[in-house]
Amino acid sequence: MGFQLYVLEQPLDAAIILAFFLLIAFPVHEFFHAWSAYRLGDGTARMFGKLTLNPIAHFHPVGGWMLIFSTLVFGIPLGFAATPVNPSNLRGRHGEAIVAASGPLSNFLLAAIFAIPLRIVIETGLPPGFSIVFTILYIIVFYDIVLGFFNLIPISPLDGGTILLNFLPYRNAWQVRQFFNQYGTFILLILILFAGRFVLIPLSEAVFRVLVG
Repeated sequence: MGFQLYVLEQPLDAAIILAFFLLIAFPVHEFFHAWSAYRLGDGTARMFGKLTLNPIAHFHPVGGWMLIFSTLVFGIPLGFAATPVNPSNLRGRHGEAIVAASGPLSNFLLAAIFAIPLRIVIETGLPPGFSIVFTILYIIVFYDIVLGFFNLIPISPLDGGTILLNFLPYRNAWQVRQFFNQYGTFILLILILFAGRFVLIPLSEAVFRVLVG
């Protein structure tokens, strides 16, 4: 059997996944980074127009098209967005960690909010022809959980890496940062290929069951 594009096999799922990431997940995630940075004294994100929920403002020219390609071809949403932050402007020793953590926390918050109507749908059922509502809610809740946990992986350039570096002593943080700069992307790819299936997805499924029942 030859290879077939995911968008040809599951066009509806591909469209929903792309719409979710580009219109909801990425904009909300990056907005919370920008908002928390602004509240802690850094207006860099606001200056670059990131203090908004407008999806266009958060579409990354590389990460956005990477997401579109990987989803349409393989059905695996791999992409990213970015919000500029100047750590030297942030108040508090752990301001950078707070800004980094706000993104994943926003994804967990979205998952919890959309889990409410999804739970209602599962318990009460849907009229015939409305299965798309279940599909949309399922994708929003599940992928928000996955995105939240994925970004908390303690490897730079993910939010978890920023949090880790911020809590390390300065000397150790500098050494670990140099290691991440050289090998972080490679390690992250290995984790996506192997750890994702055996750790990230099972963990996300467990949280999904707690939220939805």
